[in-house]
Amino acid sequence: MAKKVRVDKWLWSIRVFKTRTQATAACKKGHVSLGDSILKPSYLLVEGDVITARKEGFNRVYKVIQPISKRVGAKIAVDCYEELTPKEELQKYESWFLAGKGNEYRSKGEGRPTKKERREIDEFKDFES
Repeated sequence: MAKKVRVDKWLWSIRVFKTRTQATAACKKGHVSLGDSILKPSYLLVEGDVITARKEGFNRVYKVIQPISKRVGAKIAVDCYEELTPKEELQKYESWFLAGKGNEYRSKGEGRPTKKERREIDEFKDFES
């Protein structure tokens, strides 16, 4: 018999979401789907299912390689799924992530902005709006 695991547990265990509560909330909000059908947190995944999870405005596509219900290390978690997300979506996510998740980007080692830099940033933001 094929092993089955709840979709919210699986998303948490492969480290898509930091907490199981976040994974459950994403399912309840309709951010997790299998094909065209939106999944409830209690949906039982089996090996070979392809699900789409929307997180922080980006759609990530995963294929279930191994249905696990316990949270494991990142190196082990990678073996439990296959990333099928389109390259364009991954590039958008990576550029957003490298830019500081939507915040102003500062290179590593630059530290906090000085008072003068902060004023320039504030003026620039006011100019944009």
